[in-house]
Formats: sequence, structure tokens, C-alpha cells
Amino acid sequence: MSAAANVSEILRRYWGYHEFRPKQENVIRSVLAGHDTCVVMPTGGGKSLCYQLPAVVSEKTAIVVSPLIALMQDQAAQLAQMGIPAAVINSQQTSDERKNIMHTAARGKYRLLYLSPERLAMSNTFEWLNLVPVGFFAVDEAHCISEWGHEFRPDYRQLNRLRSTFPQFPIAAFTASATRQVRHDILKQLQMRQPDCYIASFHRENLRYVVQECEARTQLEMLSRALRSYAGESVIVYSPTIKRVEETVEYLEENGIAAVPYHAKMEASLRRQNQERWMSDEVRVLVGTIAFGLGINKPAVRAVIHLSLPQSIEQYYQEAGRAGRDGRPADCVLLWQKRDHILLDFFIDKIADDAERERASSRKRIISRFADSRACRHRQICLHFGETPTWEKCSSCDNCGTKPEWTKEKVRVSLPEPKGRRSATESSLSSSYTPRTSSEKRRLRNETPAEANPALADYLREWRRTMAKENKVPAYIILHDSTLEELCRQRPANLAALLQVIGIGERKADVYGSEILQALRNFDIGARAVPITSKELGPAEQTLTLLKEGKTFDEIARIRARQVSTVICTVASLVETKQIKLDPRWISPDAQPLIEEACLKQGVERLRDIKEALPPYVSFEDIRLVVAHLRAENRVQTQPA
Repeated sequence: MSAAANVSEILRRYWGYHEFRPKQENVIRSVLAGHDTCVVMPTGGGKSLCYQLPAVVSEKTAIVVSPLIALMQDQAAQLAQMGIPAAVINSQQTSDERKNIMHTAARGKYRLLYLSPERLAMSNTFEWLNLVPVGFFAVDEAHCISEWGHEFRPDYRQLNRLRSTFPQFPIAAFTASATRQVRHDILKQLQMRQPDCYIASFHRENLRYVVQECEARTQLEMLSRALRSYAGESVIVYSPTIKRVEETVEYLEENGIAAVPYHAKMEASLRRQNQERWMSDEVRVLVGTIAFGLGINKPAVRAVIHLSLPQSIEQYYQEAGRAGRDGRPADCVLLWQKRDHILLDFFIDKIADDAERERASSRKRIISRFADSRACRHRQICLHFGETPTWEKCSSCDNCGTKPEWTKEKVRVSLPEPKGRRSATESSLSSSYTPRTSSEKRRLRNETPAEANPALADYLREWRRTMAKENKVPAYIILHDSTLEELCRQRPANLAALLQVIGIGERKADVYGSEILQALRNFDIGARAVPITSKELGPAEQTLTLLKEGKTFDEIARIRARQVSTVICTVASLVETKQIKLDPRWISPDAQPLIEEACLKQGVERLRDIKEALPPYVSFEDIRLVVAHLRAENRVQTQPA
């Protein structure tokens, strides 16, 4: 097989694509020619293909260094679905599992082998790699190697040993968000030799950047207004803290918007479950911290909404860039508050290293200027990454005159009454929601052809969810959203026609072809998707039901995937509205009379004043519950604001 001549055939056979994206083929040919290669492509630009395809062609083993276990596992599973042997070595495996993979790799049975930088840094790893028929090394998320990068990881610095230990093998580095300074640092740290460098444009024309300052009391109102305008579309909402993730999900659910949380304190299995529910379109809105997103491969995300200032332009570009990976129009919305500066300063002050703290401060100043600026957003981003556009204004940002309809609407319409009780703050909020205009619909959907039947799309998604559960893999690994859309448009009737659908290679056709064709036939004779029903109970009702079943706060938190403090706030609301009585067992021993006395003296407007008047063992949770009890009995009164 001639490596240079067959890249297009390999692309079609395994990936089911008939042409490369910009720069992909050039990168692939550089890697196959044995050149050191540095690649900067925006999120969704197709970086992974640039090292996966050469591994298939070369018939040796590509060693891929990647920072996240979940990302590596997903990529290996996706390759396996395509008939490409790949494996991951990580700390979650047993010793026997790792040994088996290492022995198999030494026999040259894998085309790609994924390792974390921490695994690569272990003393015996390099000795073992001498036994593996290595073709080249690929370093993913390469900006992590640079102290100037926004996600610097010290273990990435150990990768400089690759050149000294394996001087005969080329190194390819890939990143989506590296400034000129970071790019130079990558080349230096990896000791690249006359590398071929490919820098794609940072201008993603299909994205619309919208930045709006708001107040704490109106931010969630604006979010709900936005989400109603994106109804039926996939959306990511980024929140700065775990607590605010949970508060946001609670608020949305109370107001009839289904959402799932994602943060580092959730059990890994539950994080995975929520991610998969979102990936397979069971739930359209995911609210997460920055723990969510790296390696997420969902093309049809129509909006990414940030609820606070990111720590840097690089972080914002990377996270916002998860919208519109299918090339269709999408919105990147930043709803920030002045208090975000306090939170960023708090994180910066926790950095021990003086130089890194100063770099973080510099990044904060830049993102702050970006938020306040009246200049073109796209141009600002390009300039930050060292690209100088020839234009001064775009047609895709708020500063250049284009905003979503939901940001313009002034009429305030009450939100639907939730099933559970809302707090006084939530009750005062309202939403202005106006159905999208025709021009807005065209911009967001790009006028999907009429033959792309929505009912068929729903039916195929249901089929995909079933296949994903049976195979225990994420839904997108079975088929991408873009492939489902092509199936709806083309409606193939036989295997030959199916192989012409973008995203279906020979292996996918062998494994799923007959079932896909049968699903299309079933739809033609009347089969339809079973509607996905949302939870019948609101957050307050869920908690109340679990309390009545005798569950503890800790158990409720695990069941509902919330922090205990969030559960206690909900219980306090239930107590205050007399839906449940205060159980003395919920309060620290002997604390209730002390709290009641302090409340009568201090008032109940400032919990911190009450806390300072009490012994240290009395918690804020104790105080919240007792204050709710006193209000329910009308023993204290809330002063008007």
C-alpha cells in the first residue's frame, strides 16, 4: 500500500467521508513523510483524524498522549466501531488488564495506543515502549505543555524526554487554542526538528458572539429566555462553581426546562450518564463547570452560554467553540456580572507560584477588556491568537450589530408556574420569550431541506440510543448527528446507497447497515419514536418524596446528584412553606434553642450575623433550617428590602 496515494481511500473506507477538511490532508502527508508537525486547528476542525488516519496507513502504532481518561476511552471505542484496533492504558484498569494491553501492543496489534502524560512519565513506560513498533508520537492538547498556556500541566513537561529517548520517531503536536507565544513554547519543549506547522484561521464564521453584562437577579431570567428560544436544540451552559451549577439546574427544572448537571463532585458513573443523556438528545440542556467538554464530539450544539467571565480568552474560545461544529450557525453567549471579577481574583490568589499568578492576572485583564470592548468580537479573538484579519467588522457579533431576538425583547411575560415551590427571588423573575422570527430560524437552522423529516430524525435518534445502550458506548460513536441528517435527506434503500452517506464507512455499513435500512423501512410503514417524557416531579417534590421515604440528606444528594447543601436549601423551602415539619434530628445536638434565641435578637436577614453569635459547631445549614421553621410559625418577620 502506498501511504501517499491511499489517504483518500482510507478516509472513505473507514470514516465514510469523501473529502478532507481544510489542511487535514496536508497534515496527514507531513506525518506520513516522517516530519515533526505542529497543528493548530479550532475546536471541531478535525484534529484527531490527522493522527488517526496516518496510524492506519502506516500499519505501525501511533502513541497518542492525551490528558483525559474519558476522552481517550471514547476515541478508542469510536475507532473500534470503525474496525481500527486501538487501546488505552490508564489507572482505572487492573494490573492484569494493563499487562495484557502492553503485551498486545508489543506484538504490534494496535494502530493507536492512548496514554496520559502521567503514565508516560512513569519510570518503566519508556523501557516498555522500546518493544512497541512505534510509528510516531502524537501529543493532543499540546498547549498543556506550556507555562504560558491556560491549562498548563506539569506532567506535560516530561514529554521533552520523547525526543532524547526516541530520536528516530517524528512528533506531531495538536491544539485548538495556542497563542503565538504558546506555539513557540510547544516547539521548544518538544524539541521539534524543522517542523511543518499548520495554523488554521481562528475566525469561525458560523459562530455569533454575544456578550452582555447582567445583574444577579436577572441573569437566570435571561438564561431561561435564551433556552426557550433554543427549544429543541442542544445547548451547553457553563457555570463557574459547583454550587451555581446545581442552583441553575434547580431553577431551570422548576421553570419547566429540562437540564442535567455535570461537575467534578458527582460520581463518575452519574457524570457519564448525564453526559450520555445529553449526547443522545434525551435532555437538550447540560449545565456544567469547566470539567465538562474536553473531547466532547457533538457537532449539532446550537448555543454555548457562559454564566460568568472565563479565566482567559483561550478558555472562552475553546469552550464557546463547542458550538456549531457541524458548520451551521450557532451562538456563543457570555452573560457576565461585575462580581465575576471577585471570583476570578479569588482563584488567582490561590496560585502559589508568583510567575503563574502574574500570568493568570494578565489573562484576566485581557478577558475583561474583551467583555467591555465595543470592537468586533471575531477580530479581537483573531488578533489575540496572532492572526491579523483584513476586515474590521464581521456580521456575526453583538458589536457588529447582530444579536439574538431574545436579547432584544422588552416585554416581560411570567414564567410558567412550577410544580414545586420557588423562592421569593425565583417567583419575582420573569421571562420575555417571543417565537423566533423567520430570519432567526433561517440563521439557526440554515433552512434544512424539507426532505429532512424531523419525525424521521427522532426515530433514528431513538434507534441510535438503543444501539448505544446495547453496545455500552456513547450515542455519537454509533453515528454522528450529521450522519443522521444525511440519512434523513438521502433515504438510502440499499447497501450501495448507504455507503454514499457521509460518515458511514465500510465497517459501519457491515455492522449497522441492515439495521439502518430496516429502521428506514419501518418508518415508511408508520413506525415513530416514543416521545421522551421529562421527570414528572420538580426538584422540591422529588426531595419531599424522598424525605417521606425516610432517606437522609446524604442519600437524597446521591440520588438527585446534588450537593448536600443544595438539598438542605430545598428542605428549608419545604419547611418554610409548611409542606413538611422540621425534624429536630436534622439539626446539630442542642443547637436549635441557641439558633432561635440568636434569630430573635439578630433578626433573620443576615445568616452570617446569626452564625457569628453562635458556637462554631453550629452550621449554616442548621441556621437555614431553623430560620425556615421560625418563618413557618410566624415567629419572625422578614424586613422589606
